[in-house]
Amino acid sequence: MSEVMPPQAGSVAAWTERYGHALMDTFGPPQRVLVRGAGPYVWDADGVRYLDLLGGIAVNALGHAHPTLTAAIAAQLGTLGHVSNFFASPTQVALAETLLRLAAAPAGSRVFLANSGTEANEGAIKLTRRHSAGRRPRLIAMEHAFHGRTMGALSLTYKAAYREPFEPLPPGVEFVPYGDTDALAAAMGPDVAAVFIEPIQGEAGVRIPPPGFLAAARELTTRHGALLVLDEVQSGMGRTGAWFAYQHDEIGGGITPDVVTVAKGLGGGFPVGALIAYGEHAAGLLGPGQHGTTFGGNPVASAAALATIGVIERDDLLTHVSELGAWWRAALTALRHPLVGTVRGMGLLIAVELTAPVAARVAQLALAAGFVVNPCTPTTIRLAPPYVLSRDEAQTFVDFVAGLPAEVMA
Repeated sequence: MSEVMPPQAGSVAAWTERYGHALMDTFGPPQRVLVRGAGPYVWDADGVRYLDLLGGIAVNALGHAHPTLTAAIAAQLGTLGHVSNFFASPTQVALAETLLRLAAAPAGSRVFLANSGTEANEGAIKLTRRHSAGRRPRLIAMEHAFHGRTMGALSLTYKAAYREPFEPLPPGVEFVPYGDTDALAAAMGPDVAAVFIEPIQGEAGVRIPPPGFLAAARELTTRHGALLVLDEVQSGMGRTGAWFAYQHDEIGGGITPDVVTVAKGLGGGFPVGALIAYGEHAAGLLGPGQHGTTFGGNPVASAAALATIGVIERDDLLTHVSELGAWWRAALTALRHPLVGTVRGMGLLIAVELTAPVAARVAQLALAAGFVVNPCTPTTIRLAPPYVLSRDEAQTFVDFVAGLPAEVMA
């Protein structure tokens, strides 16, 4: 019998070495080995504390080890952990009803519960294929879009480095410039099944479309009989100060999409995703046997999502996210540091655009100073912290940026 190596105390270096022998090299060497968290902070195996300003890439909405969330997960797991989707559970039904309420979805709308954003987007792709019934082979996505890494979602993802090693991908996807209404109008036609858009492009550097773009996309898709699918995996569930980014007037202009996908912050750190289909037509496109998932909508994931939503509502975190985000962007902009070009975003989805392609170096310096941030492009630092972050904690990062030496730009 082979020896089992249980988890045990060890240094970052020791755990990193074991990681290199046990896990596939899909992410590269880990920057640190983290062992615990509390609120907006995490600690590594050497006992060093970091302010988590990435939140697991916009996942940990309530921070780490939130007592309400952990209690809800433990209580549900101690009651009923998993059943197949031949059966329903009260938490599954309650979560679907809650998502429909937050989305202000019209009568006849329905939800499909999945395990991740990629899975939600895969479901949306299958739904659009049913809409087209084989007569509309084209899907339109945006340049610089990121929708996931499974083969279907990858076909909608723009970055060549993600796509090319796995070609040929599912055909029929055409990319148009993000925010370019004229280009989108030129690409539309009777053979388009759907248009996929991120209301805010997170992976691309927190890019916000010009006012009126989503409204134009809604008008164009309606005119041509295509579906409008909004990927809110990163921007949804309160990240921007509204439940969904498209609900901001300056982004969505009051539109109603056909499909919205969510995940990341939905479960506060527990894996869960969802596809929300608006109205009878979209909700009826996937019938019995046409889509499925073993773990999607399981009682524990549903309880985690309900607890996360409940805390956001109870503690009025949408208001906090809006107010803190506005203050933080203004404070970073006011630095007038030669390395800081522009600061953009909504709520607590923020990009610090640098004046030189040194984002990776700045992220390394931040980590050494006790901050977890993300260099999502060579010139962009992405911030997506827990909603429980305080102004005093956010100020410490402002102070860090203010103290960055000019030689970083060299």
